[in-house]
Amino acid sequence: MDRMFRVLAFWTGIFAVMFYLGHMHTTSLLFFGQTIFFLFLGFLKLTERMYIYIFSAYLTIFFAAFTYWTTFMMVPGMGE
Repeated sequence: MDRMFRVLAFWTGIFAVMFYLGHMHTTSLLFFGQTIFFLFLGFLKLTERMYIYIFSAYLTIFFAAFTYWTTFMMVPGMGE
């Protein structure tokens, strides 16, 4: 299970670099932070149950923040 967090770190790192090259610096910093977080967790050697608990907490926080952002912060019609 710890390898999967290292895989997540790899992919968030790839996304961070692509966002940086696309001049989306705030988003790239967010993804670099996630990369460091996943790398840190990938080397902790926790139990599989603990990794599942951490990942479910991560998803809960992400979905709550994403729902808040898309509901209250995004301006309708700005993507045109």
